[in-house]
Amino acid sequence: MTTLYLARHGQTTDNVAQIMQGQRQGQLTPEGESQIGILADNLANVRFDAFVSSDLRRAIDSCSIIARRHDMEVLTTPLLRERDWGDFTGRYIPDLKGLDFPDNVEKIDDMLHRAEEFLLWISDNYPYQTVLAMGHGIINKAIQAVYHHKPISSIPRMLNAEYRILNL
Repeated sequence: MTTLYLARHGQTTDNVAQIMQGQRQGQLTPEGESQIGILADNLANVRFDAFVSSDLRRAIDSCSIIARRHDMEVLTTPLLRERDWGDFTGRYIPDLKGLDFPDNVEKIDDMLHRAEEFLLWISDNYPYQTVLAMGHGIINKAIQAVYHHKPISSIPRMLNAEYRILNL
């Protein structure tokens, strides 16, 4: 059995400004760095075999803070990228209320498929190991939806620097 610690990156400047980040790189705020520092402290006694992150900067930076405490490197994968918000990317979130999604927003089914691919990739590459995976709010919900065989809407939102454990 693989033990997956699925985590969300720390607070970013776009989170604070209510900007739809999507697949933008993102920059941790000082608060976000502090949040991840606390998470690293909480996970200091866990023996991780690997650290895997989304290939977006905000997740890599978050994962690296924790991995350094364990003297380990971070492997990145686009499978953990946040949902692609297409033309909504970079826009002020309150301005988007009531608007129809543009055609270039990543479909939920496509994201769920990517989440399933990620879980299979972790299981295949890290059997019987403990892995911390640093992702984003919505892709993490998709991963949990696939894992629990539930609709994505039924998965509680993850806060910045929160983690959940999945036994694969």
